[in-house]
Amino acid sequence: MAGIPHDHFEPKTSGQRWLHSRLPVVGLLYDTLMLPTPKNLNWMWIWGIVLTFCLALQIITGIVLVMHYTPHVDMAFASIEHIMRNVNGGHMIRYLHMNGASLFFIAVYAHIFRGLYYGSYKAPREVTWIIGMLIYLLMMGTAFMGYVLPWGQMSFWGATVITGLFGAIPFIGEPIQTLLLGGPAVDNATLNRFFSLHYLFPFLIAGLVIVHIWAFHTTGNNNPMGVASGCAKAAPTVVVSPALSTAERRRAKLIKDPRFPFMFMVMVSNNRQLVGRQMDYHSGRTFRQPIRTLKTYAELTNSK
Repeated sequence: MAGIPHDHFEPKTSGQRWLHSRLPVVGLLYDTLMLPTPKNLNWMWIWGIVLTFCLALQIITGIVLVMHYTPHVDMAFASIEHIMRNVNGGHMIRYLHMNGASLFFIAVYAHIFRGLYYGSYKAPREVTWIIGMLIYLLMMGTAFMGYVLPWGQMSFWGATVITGLFGAIPFIGEPIQTLLLGGPAVDNATLNRFFSLHYLFPFLIAGLVIVHIWAFHTTGNNNPMGVASGCAKAAPTVVVSPALSTAERRRAKLIKDPRFPFMFMVMVSNNRQLVGRQMDYHSGRTFRQPIRTLKTYAELTNSK
């Protein structure tokens, strides 16, 4: 993560120097957490840490649920009932897992919207955006397969319909559908495959999240103004930012504000001259007063 100039970890004690020379894990954590961040970030930049929390919550609660779940068509639904009724705190763990998935998608949609609105997909952050889209696709697959695991009526027919969509692909659709189902129809093989992939995908997502964080730490964080900072070659660790006047910074901040379109519409709708309802400016008092004032000043000048 050496793409952005910043102070690196310097071991101070003998124990830190011993560990840093053999396994610089403390330095890696320091460089990850103590990265320079733009000052003008707003609340829309919180969704990354919310998504990290959701991923950790889903993995932890999922591991606990797997201890009591049975991936078999004859016992899957009964194992869910066992979790809800007999396991200590099982109902709370399952509800945290279910509602945590909903929070996961709410946060990821807000995260994607922020990236689209502020142009975080543009150069030099294309790789960060592509990795994020791969994470999103894995999230959708994980959520769908988790929906099948309770093996109720909605789970069975949901698996039937969604896998049928893959079967509609020309030429290669039927082999893909058979591979997903593990046979000609939704059965025990389907449940076993979905359970295995549902358990595997979150760890793949965690790996991609690490690469995602590495990518945006290399290129630097975006900001509401969209102004990229560059590093001066003559003086190391000195960041040179484009010189903007105070008025330009305020104007850029106002235009990037999500409330700006609504404020602008209200301003236009309440101003008759901007709307164009009064095109005859001779009848407007606003334009008569300056003319009268100029005439009065001219008269006073001539009289002197």
